[in-house]
Amino acid sequence: MKIAIAQLNYHIGNFEGNLQKMLQAVADAKKSGADLIVFGELAVCGYPPRDFLEFNDFIERCGASLERLREASENIGVVVGAPTRNPRVEGKDLYNSAYFFYNQMLLGIQHKALLPTYDIFDEYRYFEPASEFKTILFQGKSVALTVCEDIWNVGNENPLYTICPLDEMMDEQPDLILNISASPFDYNHAAERIRVVQANVQRYKAPLFYANHVGAQTDVIFDGGSLVVSPDGAVFEEMPFFEEAVRTYDLDEVMQGGINRVQPKDKIALIHDALLVGIRDYFAKLGFKNAILGLSGGIDSAVTAVLATKALGSDHVRGVLMPSQYSSDHSVQDARALVQNLGIQYDLVPIQPMFEAFETALKPHFWGYTPNVTEENLQARVRGMILMAMSNKFGNILLNTTNKSEMAVGYGTLYGDLCGGLAVLADLYKTEVYELARYLNKDQIVIPLSSIEKPPSAELRPGQKDSDSLPPYDILDPILFQYIEKRQGPRELAAMGYAPELIARILKMVNVNEFKREQAAPVLRISSKGFGMGRRMPIVGKYLS
Repeated sequence: MKIAIAQLNYHIGNFEGNLQKMLQAVADAKKSGADLIVFGELAVCGYPPRDFLEFNDFIERCGASLERLREASENIGVVVGAPTRNPRVEGKDLYNSAYFFYNQMLLGIQHKALLPTYDIFDEYRYFEPASEFKTILFQGKSVALTVCEDIWNVGNENPLYTICPLDEMMDEQPDLILNISASPFDYNHAAERIRVVQANVQRYKAPLFYANHVGAQTDVIFDGGSLVVSPDGAVFEEMPFFEEAVRTYDLDEVMQGGINRVQPKDKIALIHDALLVGIRDYFAKLGFKNAILGLSGGIDSAVTAVLATKALGSDHVRGVLMPSQYSSDHSVQDARALVQNLGIQYDLVPIQPMFEAFETALKPHFWGYTPNVTEENLQARVRGMILMAMSNKFGNILLNTTNKSEMAVGYGTLYGDLCGGLAVLADLYKTEVYELARYLNKDQIVIPLSSIEKPPSAELRPGQKDSDSLPPYDILDPILFQYIEKRQGPRELAAMGYAPELIARILKMVNVNEFKREQAAPVLRISSKGFGMGRRMPIVGKYLS
């Protein structure tokens, strides 16, 4: 038997586009001699469809795509994910299902049992969990069909769940395991995915074929990395990261094992590739072509500009230099050098006249008050207004350049530097942005070295540095990581050796600025706990404040 895995970039709700990709993959698999092709979870509609699933028309169109795939299954098995209506009144209206077609017939349907409700997942909002588990006979082989999370409770050891779907099927002695997934990227997940798949293979002594999505759906990025694992636990193949691919595997060769093909998993290289996919798909799937962003001469805007240029092309990126009376000469020089290195269009719009006009207009109302952060934020909002005006005028989508450290502690101005349609770096801590900048410069100097080496500053008052109001980033970022990614509270942080006063200061900054994050642009998710769907905190909560 030959089995093809189709690792495709789906588009949520683009039924015809998704269908044509899958039909082409079926045709390609037939040409390669495949007996069976496996697509991803909810492939007909894209993942995660979220509240689209509450529309009857959306479910009917999923059904129409399934019918076309059934018709295309002549002389080839087709395994594909789609929502299924629950015929019972009790429970949720839908199942998250894997369909198995062959010779234009439905051989079987397996519903998903383990419905994740953590981080970005909220599947129990829509789906009823499966309660029946049966293997499917195909060309003399017993096939255990599973959907994504169903293999993440090996031996019923995951405390989130009370059932292990594969354990339920083992009495039928499956010859192979298929898993259709939509497994989102984070920079550690590819290694964890291999560990989980191997654990299943070692427990059940059967080869496992794992089909994942690739591409980005707004903030959620899928890296591909689909897997074929032999019965001895060796990774027979790990498919490419961040690329569409259809590959066919001979089951007899997979059964022999002994081959271990895994890809490098360098953290910064993976983040770099993920962000490029995130930018590219955000623009392509929304029908946009051109990006605009503010260039300050600092590292965040420089890194964002380089990524945007690599993702969209130099003809589709526009930078705006907006110096104030507090901007240093080298900041403007660094920004000019960057645009020259990238070959992108740029505009120079000094903000001092506009800022002074606002100061004059507000002076009678601010009489008796000394200048403070209000005037600093006013400069940021002037810049935001300029960028949004140019975005409207030229049809460019504004990219936000805020990093995760700034987003966490509220070191950004609403309606100013937090403006934008997409936050590119807001899941990278400042120290990680520096690592990414050095990675971008590894072959040639694109980002001016002075942008990397100079002390970070918002340049909103004379001689300002980030360290004036924030702990140094090499101290701040590890505490933020422990609090945000690892959910470690003040007691745990104190046990790690951090001073209680420092802990209280940082955690208060994080919690009182939740209202800003609620209003910010979508954040490209590259960590295990990004700001967005995966982190839901109350704005008015008292905890640690």
